[in-house]
Amino acid sequence: MTTTALPAPAATLRATRRDWAGLAVLMLPVLLVSIDTTVLNFALPQIARDLSPTAVQQLWLIDAYPLVLATLLVTMGTVGDRVGRRRTLLVGATGFAGVSALAAFAPTAELLLLARVALGVFGATLMPATLSLLRTMFLDRAQRRLAIAIWATAFSVGSALGPVVGGILLAHFAWGSVFLVAVPILLPLLVLGPFLIRESRDPAPGRVDPVGIALSMAALGGLAWSVKHTAVGGVDLVAVAALVLALGSGVLFVRRMRRTADPMLDVGLFAVPVFSGALAVNLLSIVALTGFLFFVTQHLQLVEGMPALDASLVLVPGVVAMVASGLLVVRVVRHVRPALAVVGGLTFSFSAYALLAVGGEGVTVPHIALAFALLGVGIGAAETISNDQILTAVPPAKAGAASAVSETAYEFGAVLGTTVLGGVLTAVYRSSLRIPAGTDEEAAAAARETLGGAAAAAERTGNPQLLEAARSAFDAGVGVTSTAGALLVAVAVVVAWTTLRRAES
Repeated sequence: MTTTALPAPAATLRATRRDWAGLAVLMLPVLLVSIDTTVLNFALPQIARDLSPTAVQQLWLIDAYPLVLATLLVTMGTVGDRVGRRRTLLVGATGFAGVSALAAFAPTAELLLLARVALGVFGATLMPATLSLLRTMFLDRAQRRLAIAIWATAFSVGSALGPVVGGILLAHFAWGSVFLVAVPILLPLLVLGPFLIRESRDPAPGRVDPVGIALSMAALGGLAWSVKHTAVGGVDLVAVAALVLALGSGVLFVRRMRRTADPMLDVGLFAVPVFSGALAVNLLSIVALTGFLFFVTQHLQLVEGMPALDASLVLVPGVVAMVASGLLVVRVVRHVRPALAVVGGLTFSFSAYALLAVGGEGVTVPHIALAFALLGVGIGAAETISNDQILTAVPPAKAGAASAVSETAYEFGAVLGTTVLGGVLTAVYRSSLRIPAGTDEEAAAAARETLGGAAAAAERTGNPQLLEAARSAFDAGVGVTSTAGALLVAVAVVVAWTTLRRAES
């Protein structure tokens, strides 16, 4: 007589109180890593005054961290699959807290940049573990979707919250405080994590491949370098060489992963339309978010003349809208197709950029508050649904790889947000700037670099006409950059509608 195994009762799939408490602890590194992606936006004027970075160094201070994160996420995801995701998480948290304390007291722009690189390395050990641990902690589909919604909301809100946190800290402390905040945030994870989070590993992990790691870093790093160099200095041999290096390395990486018996990254995942489409929506959404924050935070402080704290409060309605949208869309998607929910949300994000593009140089603080609230609605919905679809489109055994790819798209989107939209802004600013007659050459050179440099030079030389000219040029750049942002969101809408229509609700 043969017997057939009955399916496990639904109750056995339900998460326990320990799992939900573990989720709360896991949100701490998610919030911190995403906060660190944008927290320097409000600190840039103070850093510019104290450390005198060039325009290129300013962009790299913002981008070095997410770029290193993006290039190492797949690698660290594989390491976590092999040695244990909880162990990797706790090691990364310890290193992140230590380097953050060092970054707070960096005496030069170069050392601060080096610290941002190190933070990217440790941050890469944190992020793959969080999402893949959720997949093993929450087996029930409804509970997992809610857990992922909380995770995605924390990720997106962290990026939006970065400038707010920075504004509050900078109102009372020096710029180094935006790094020191990592220590109290990570302490509960280090204390409670070993008790609340169960260890998990991939039973058949991909091998750690040094050649694959080098190729992936060359591909992503070369692409970011090419885009950044083109945006700031125009197309030249350096930009073309970096792009060729990126494309060549990418091709070699894909070929190597296809030919390896146990690849570090299963590139076959990209053949799944829902997976690839959701990944593209994820990336483009973050480009829109971080690009918006890059120029809006400078506009509020250096054009409107608002203190950091007051400027950060302008963004609070958008943060609230993002949280509400990310959680509400979990209920909405029970009744409508995921594609429709994402497209509906991104329509709000398109409206945000369109509002600023139409406003041009007449953009006011209420315009910015409303635009960020609209953007928050769209990003909250798009990030929640896209991350859920990325995980559910692949087999459970591939959760670690899928989560690492998802987070790579997120962090690389953060790089492209400041690189592409920030580069457009810099190019228009420089071409539109008209240096007033009688301005000394040193002050003029500082003004051509950045708006922050213009503000410092105007204060030093007592030349208010220089600051007014720089503000006018910057706002001309905001109008063009907002148009570019609206086009990016429109592309995300098309991608979502064409790839997610057959996704499961």
